[in-house]
Amino acid sequence: MPKVDVLNVSGQRVGELELNDNIFGIEVNQHVLYEAVKNYLANQRQGTQSAKNRSEVRGGGRKPWRQKGTGRARQGSIRSPQWVGGGVVFAPKPRDYSYKLPKKVKRLAMKSALSSKVKNDEIIVLDELTMDAPKTKDMVSILKNINSAKKALIVLGEKDDNVLKSARNIPGINTTLVNTLNVYDILNCDTFIVTKDAVQKIEEVYV
Repeated sequence: MPKVDVLNVSGQRVGELELNDNIFGIEVNQHVLYEAVKNYLANQRQGTQSAKNRSEVRGGGRKPWRQKGTGRARQGSIRSPQWVGGGVVFAPKPRDYSYKLPKKVKRLAMKSALSSKVKNDEIIVLDELTMDAPKTKDMVSILKNINSAKKALIVLGEKDDNVLKSARNIPGINTTLVNTLNVYDILNCDTFIVTKDAVQKIEEVYV
């Protein structure tokens, strides 16, 4: 089983934690990670883009000139796509880009993402992360103590408004809970910071 050091908010080692081999120690499946990230980004799309085709553009009901005898190319409408002010060919319309991944694929992707962080030594486990009051300066100090990268994800076991408010103004730092954790956020950070109780909850969900 992979083992990681447990740190306190001062950056001191206070223990060691054995991680579940079936969650944090599997062989990373790159293709499944790709599918999970593609699915996440597709589901984030609003799909509100819209343009008018030639049937929706105002005007153009009358034939601009007769078919033959003018020396010009034949035209049926001044709102054809080749005209200025004409309709758009294959105009984009509002659509839903979201789709679902199979549960087994989602679970494997999550395990692969977590395992990749352990294998690359990009995981930091804290014994606890609590704050008496929301203070960005204190959070910056904590991140400095544990040698966190500028781009980090903080995972909490339970919602803590003081921690969330302290971290939200720091560029590159994101916070989330175990029940809202996703593959994209894990892969998008350089340091994966997780509390000890959050690790236990992750193992309960994905064991």
